[in-house]
Amino acid sequence: MGGLSGAARKLNIRLAMQLEGIDHVAMSVRDIEQSTNWYIEVLGFERLHEGMWNGVPTFIGKGNTAIALFPVKSHAEPTGPSHEGIQMLHLAFRADRENFLVAQRELEKRGIKFEFQDHEIAHSIYFSDPDGHQLEITTYELLQPSELSCQAESRHLWIVLERQEIPPAFA
Repeated sequence: MGGLSGAARKLNIRLAMQLEGIDHVAMSVRDIEQSTNWYIEVLGFERLHEGMWNGVPTFIGKGNTAIALFPVKSHAEPTGPSHEGIQMLHLAFRADRENFLVAQRELEKRGIKFEFQDHEIAHSIYFSDPDGHQLEITTYELLQPSELSCQAESRHLWIVLERQEIPPAFA
């Protein structure tokens, strides 16, 4: 028990490891260059660790977030997110309110369809990369309905309507 503090040794408690965060997420893609360029152009990522490992994987990232892109081993089609099997469902990026709005405008400008979701404690938009990986941009700085883009506003309206409960007197 050499690494435990005196109090932990007395109580015979094993301390959990202390992680700093997620280093990177590894994803398979059909075309590493196409995917690299998409993440750079659409999400503003940068190439990381250039010249390493003969380009496989190719690392891209922004801030403390990194993605390792690996070539898919076959010509498999994307399966898309599903709760049917054990797999990663989506990759979420956090943004402040201003950049959440900028992201919506940028996606609309590029013709990338997205869905808005009001999670009550956060607002998110969901969209896919060229290989079908579902991505999310989320903010905990909640937006007012007047700030939502046209795409997001129509989705927000449906979510609000879905959450409305009909009082028994009107049922």
